[in-house]
Amino acid sequence: MPIEIQGLCPLISVYDMPESVAFYTDVLGFEVLTRSPTYAIEDGVDLFHWALLRCGEAQLMINTAYDEGERPAERDREREAQHRDTGLYLGCPDVDGAYAQLRELGVVCEPPKDASYGMRQLSLRDPDGYGLTLQWTVKVN
Repeated sequence: MPIEIQGLCPLISVYDMPESVAFYTDVLGFEVLTRSPTYAIEDGVDLFHWALLRCGEAQLMINTAYDEGERPAERDREREAQHRDTGLYLGCPDVDGAYAQLRELGVVCEPPKDASYGMRQLSLRDPDGYGLTLQWTVKVN
């Protein structure tokens, strides 16, 4: 008998937790379900290391790439280049509407395209370089 699995929740490492939380909540509409305790407050913003986010049925965990006091002043571009190998595909029934909304928010992304395998897709990158694709099934001729 197969193991019953209900959902998938990837974990990604981020450089700047407040920036990532703002991107996923303010830009993509996720909500913070729970998070680790605040370890400091900087410029009136809580700093914490881990969060569980949800948008509809999609869940995502984000975790700081560095422990408290260990984060370098500048992003490690070599490390972030490796994030380009990670792609998160999110179901989005209105890909074109999402594109319009993202453009209004100033997000840089190409217009949606129909893939040969029957998915309308809109691809973009999060602040840490992870690939995000909003997609939905379209009719294939």
